[in-house]
Amino acid sequence: MASSKPIPCGPCQEGKVNTKAEYWCYNCDVGLCSTCSGHHKRSKATRDHKTIDVKSYKPPIRAIKTECDKHGQQLNLYCPSHLMPCCDECISTNHSKCTGIKSLAAVVEKTKIEKSKESVEKDITSILHVLDKMGNNKSINIQTGKQQCENIKKSFHKIREKMIKHLDHLEKKLCQETDNLWDQETSTARDFITEIEKKKTNVQKMQEHLLSVTTQSSKLQSFLGVHQIEQQIHQCQQYVEDLENDDRAKEFCIKMTKKNEIKNILQQLGSLESIGDVTVVKTETDLNRETSVRRKAQVESRVQSNINNMTMNIETKIEINIEKVISDMICLMDGRVIEVKEKTGEVNLFTSDGKLQKQLPIPGGAFSVTQINQNTIAITYPGERAIKIFNMENETVTKVITLDKYCYGLSFSNNSLAVGLINDDYDNEIRIIDLEGKQLKSIPVECESFLYNLVYCNDRVIYSDYSGKAVYCVDGSGKQIWQYTQDLKGPWGLCTDTYGNIIVADYYSDRIIVISKDGQDSKVLISKEDGLVGPKCICFKHNESSGFICDYNGTYLAKFNLVVR
Repeated sequence: MASSKPIPCGPCQEGKVNTKAEYWCYNCDVGLCSTCSGHHKRSKATRDHKTIDVKSYKPPIRAIKTECDKHGQQLNLYCPSHLMPCCDECISTNHSKCTGIKSLAAVVEKTKIEKSKESVEKDITSILHVLDKMGNNKSINIQTGKQQCENIKKSFHKIREKMIKHLDHLEKKLCQETDNLWDQETSTARDFITEIEKKKTNVQKMQEHLLSVTTQSSKLQSFLGVHQIEQQIHQCQQYVEDLENDDRAKEFCIKMTKKNEIKNILQQLGSLESIGDVTVVKTETDLNRETSVRRKAQVESRVQSNINNMTMNIETKIEINIEKVISDMICLMDGRVIEVKEKTGEVNLFTSDGKLQKQLPIPGGAFSVTQINQNTIAITYPGERAIKIFNMENETVTKVITLDKYCYGLSFSNNSLAVGLINDDYDNEIRIIDLEGKQLKSIPVECESFLYNLVYCNDRVIYSDYSGKAVYCVDGSGKQIWQYTQDLKGPWGLCTDTYGNIIVADYYSDRIIVISKDGQDSKVLISKEDGLVGPKCICFKHNESSGFICDYNGTYLAKFNLVVR
């Protein structure tokens, strides 16, 4: 056994008799003495229960709760829309609009635990493989980087004899730059390796727990245990996927770019200030993952949805009476909502239930907003030709990115911002920049109106053309993937669901429309007949199928639910 402490007989203990257990019943989750074990085997209700010698019983590493963490009730139902066990209270409060609710016992009975275990084990193996390879690559990178640094220093000495008076100063300057970059990169690399090792340890612990859960627990506990581990593995999978866009995972190469004019400048050493620029060049590393570490559901897999199976309903309509034209709206990760007034540029923060919390203290005429992380948002200021980075916790502007054109629509993805720009000649451009303001890509686009609204995801930008009555999708090179114009009267706000479909607020037609991911199909989800008037902005809550719609003049916030049947 895992513990030297004797396990008591459960039935005897209930009768206030202290008897040492000799067997363990997984179905009842209780120890049994030899006498009670005999009764247990003869009883019609328990004769088919799985029992083992108590010496072979190994308690799970962590207790698997069969009660709801939020409500304390027994988990007895299963929501196939959200792929999660629920209690009665969960269903009534959070899943009342979901269809196909099933009995948890029926789902457990039909579920092949061993198959789920194999899937999770496969993902664990894949994650460990990726982390191992990334750690090894970074260790090798440190060695090659060290050699590159040495080569840079040696290259300096080859021309030092020709630069007698000025070289001492330049050598010190160059070596200092090289050492600073080297120290920075090695420190980052070693911290990254440490982080990876910690993550590997956590995943290995999950692997050990998975074995215990599936071999020495009841089927319900195994199901719930595997489900819990699957959620944790999903987080690890997300971590690995995020590493693909993490600069720390890229291989650095320390190089020096020599000045082309050195030969000529040798005659003018007094004016020579630098012999070269030491930079770090990042290149992508091929991880060659054996399996896709995307999330797989334990019971049912989510696939790209058919928009014909989608329905949307308005749950509540909250009067907010801002009575100002709204230019943009987003749902924050914590469920709260931000609305931007177009005329005054005010930025208002609402609670998750639609009540005005406060006006954020950001001066200037704001237009569009996007969230960067839990505490940080970015906002465009067309009149100032600038993007302001705002810390919501400290309520301070931490950075101002100055642009050379008027800026409107804004969206954040992959550690970069996509911003809609227009110059004095009315030429539209979507520019991808990093959080320091460095331009990564410039995408000229056709648009009859300004680039007021756009969504940046998966290296694609989707934007609405209000005047042209169209929605466009372009890739990072500027190539148009698709164009949608069917039955649009004045598309404004837009967002994407978890499947990549585009949800559009078509202002002039008083409709909410879904456009398929490939831009080929569409469906009207809500119209004026459903009580929707003048919808201008729409957004989803973080990782949920519900969100908010606001109208042109900011008179209401409508909370909606999107259901895929």
